[in-house]
Amino acid sequence: MTAASVAHLAGRLAVLEEQVRELVTRRRVGDPAADDPFRGLYLTDAAVDHLLAGPRPAADPDVAADLAARVEAAAHAAERAGETVRLRALARSADLTDLDTGLLVVALAGEIDHRFEQLFGYLNDDVSRRRPSVATGFALCGVSLTSASARHRVTHGPLVDLGLVVVEDGDRPLPGRALRVPDRVVAHLLGDDTPDPALADALTDPVPVETGGTARLRAVLDAGVRLVHVRQPAGGAAASSAAAALAHGSPAREVVGLDLRRAGADPVATVRAAVLEATLRGAALVAEPVDAVCDTPGAVEALTGDPGVTVLVGERAWDPAWAGAAPLLVDEPATTTTQRTTLWSVALGLPGSGVDVGAVTAPFRLRPEQVARAARSAVAQAVLRPDGRVTADDVRRGARAENGTGLDRLARRVEPAVGWDDLVLADAPLRTLREVSQRARHRDRVLGEWGMRPGGARGRGVAALFAGGSGTGKTMSAEVVAHDLGLDLYVVDLAAVVDKYVGETEKNLERIFAGAAGVNAVLLFDEADAVFGRRSEVKDAHDRYANIESAYLLQRLETFDGLVILSTNLRANIDEAFTRRLDVVVDFPVPDDAARRLLWDRCLGPAVPRGDDLDLDFCAKAFELAGGAIRSAAVTAAYLAAAGSGVVEMRHLVTAVHREHRKLGRLTQPSEFGPYWELVER
Repeated sequence: MTAASVAHLAGRLAVLEEQVRELVTRRRVGDPAADDPFRGLYLTDAAVDHLLAGPRPAADPDVAADLAARVEAAAHAAERAGETVRLRALARSADLTDLDTGLLVVALAGEIDHRFEQLFGYLNDDVSRRRPSVATGFALCGVSLTSASARHRVTHGPLVDLGLVVVEDGDRPLPGRALRVPDRVVAHLLGDDTPDPALADALTDPVPVETGGTARLRAVLDAGVRLVHVRQPAGGAAASSAAAALAHGSPAREVVGLDLRRAGADPVATVRAAVLEATLRGAALVAEPVDAVCDTPGAVEALTGDPGVTVLVGERAWDPAWAGAAPLLVDEPATTTTQRTTLWSVALGLPGSGVDVGAVTAPFRLRPEQVARAARSAVAQAVLRPDGRVTADDVRRGARAENGTGLDRLARRVEPAVGWDDLVLADAPLRTLREVSQRARHRDRVLGEWGMRPGGARGRGVAALFAGGSGTGKTMSAEVVAHDLGLDLYVVDLAAVVDKYVGETEKNLERIFAGAAGVNAVLLFDEADAVFGRRSEVKDAHDRYANIESAYLLQRLETFDGLVILSTNLRANIDEAFTRRLDVVVDFPVPDDAARRLLWDRCLGPAVPRGDDLDLDFCAKAFELAGGAIRSAAVTAAYLAAAGSGVVEMRHLVTAVHREHRKLGRLTQPSEFGPYWELVER
């Protein structure tokens, strides 16, 4: 706090002391109880007669007026010299009149100088009430209690509406109500900038980011607009864009960020505390998302009550029913890959680290504040490494840490543990599979910056279909794609989706898509034909509602912004309308001899002890099994070996294959097992 602020507060209290002295002198004129030590505890007959005797002569106010002029002149000179005088700055920020400021000083006096408590008890004629009453405040400010405009200032004026002064004892007549200054206001005027503890979780510090909408928003704010509602797409950076517009506007403004998702049990109280904080600092308030409190009565109304600049951010369109004020409506475009890469680079501070920030972070669509947290998480993880260098894996882990838990209740989370080298697939489907990853990585550039999917409110998502027989690697391929992008894989549990009651399946699917929109992950619908099946001719009500379900999915899939993979064993069962909306279709063939040989070797792994009689070439040629069946047989053979000699031998393998055939319902021919038929344990 500057010396000028301290001197100005001390000067105002000195002026108030002179005003109290004048008021005491005026009260004592002819007062029969002036020297009564029990004054304020009872009323004598003489005191009652004195009260009814009419107005007393006024004392000379010149001393207080002259002192006030000198105090304000000194404060004005300090401000011209570049110093901050907090009381005057607060008066400008809150649009306070001279009466408002005077009442604020009166209510503040007892918080700074305890002598005023006793003086107010005397002036209130009640030694037990040591805060100034409205009547005492009016008297000290030279205002009559019959002034309607003055009474309005302590009932609906900014002093009360903003929470700078609290008028207590609401059950008493207005003149007898006490005036109190909240602790946060007192602390600010005394130089303490620590926010209200009730706001600790909700206050944010938006990272200034120049986006496509920053220039327009800056022009709007520079033109003097005080209330703006910015509608942004999911994962947008409107709050950061507003921070950039305010920081580099004319004039430049400090920003108080408010995360309305953390408004707590009483959003209205949190909002009012944030508005007070912004008013005290003379800062602009940037609050997001409005959608989080729009259904709470009075919350948005309280947000629009800030006398300063307020920028409200949300994904929903502005509803006039939310508040009486009418904000200027602005749309914020989605952030580009280049903007997010710049933000990541600044947050990480990794010059010359060898990490390709653009390539690593391209799949993640995070808000600027999420990027800042993810970067801090990545740097913290790097501390555990001897050289302390941040790696690409650290960045990915930090980004994944920003995923919420809303989707965990609707799908099974899988942390990918396999990569391209673990995948055994023919060249043609492998190339198509890599295209899925490429589309997810570059979708913002192609669909956003280059505008390759205009109109129709289409999303920027990527939809792929994995079709093939059971065990051909569809689920594993989805995990590989997720691993390549550095994302989590969420496998949708169809049992939690499909519901026999009409409309419930659509509601469950909407919860999944809505949850996935806020999570950077790959969404996998395994056995997708159960919900993405063909529409049929309407013969009864069941057909009609089944077709409605499919129609909903068609619309929702087209507007989805994430990466969704559908897998099916029966491609023919997928509706053609779904196929048209798919970006990539990958057909998974049954592996040939060479692929099966490699699968047998991969599934047994390097750690399993192998017998000298293992003939993997024979297994690959003789047994036409898909990758899933081979993996299952290899695991069975390992268990048989563990229970026996501890070494996987050919007898274990052929026995495992025999059991796999029985499990699949296949006929077992001795000729298929050739010379190893006698080793099968039947």
